[in-house]
Amino acid sequence: MIVENLNKIKSDIPEDVTLVAVSKTKPNSAIMAAYEVGQRAFGENKVQDLAAKAEALPDDIEWHMIGHLQTNKVKYIAPFVHLIHGVDSFKLLKEIDKRAQQQQRIIGCLLQVHIAEETSKFGLSVLDLQALLKESSSLKNIAIKGLMGMATNTSDASVLRKEFAFLKHTFAQFQSEHNELKILSMGMSGDYAIAIEEGSTMVRVGSAIFGSRL
Repeated sequence: MIVENLNKIKSDIPEDVTLVAVSKTKPNSAIMAAYEVGQRAFGENKVQDLAAKAEALPDDIEWHMIGHLQTNKVKYIAPFVHLIHGVDSFKLLKEIDKRAQQQQRIIGCLLQVHIAEETSKFGLSVLDLQALLKESSSLKNIAIKGLMGMATNTSDASVLRKEFAFLKHTFAQFQSEHNELKILSMGMSGDYAIAIEEGSTMVRVGSAIFGSRL
């Protein structure tokens, strides 16, 4: 089933959109089923699971940290993580930079913008984003690759479209001054089609590939 689901989604999305298969809570065998048909980018939301899976699974997997990351846990993923989604503070960026320097590598990061109506979602305001981009220019071992945002958990397409359009507008606005911003990550299993229509270049899809959570 995983292979069929994955192939269907890949045929649905444009070639220039990156698919991150969200493998959180899923066993290594499920990840390998997707890996064997060419999927390489996988997302985990817990540091402990991410580190364990990275150690056990093939080295050419691109691991994405998609959960909220605490500063005291950065060190566990710094040696191998490909991209850290959801960065929303200078404190966290500084810690990622420090740990990346120790590993003699540069770690890619996405800054999370608050776009949802739900206050429980993390993220920066546009003003905070502006300040963080300015502050981060002094850090040498991180690369801010783009922005990400999580829409309201709703089936109302007009709400989703409005939130994604806002993030796309924000992205375009900052991209003109920061040409290193290439990735606009928005859209998950339930709303990735709308997100892509609104300009997403990276989608995070879990249950639509692997089935509902355990």
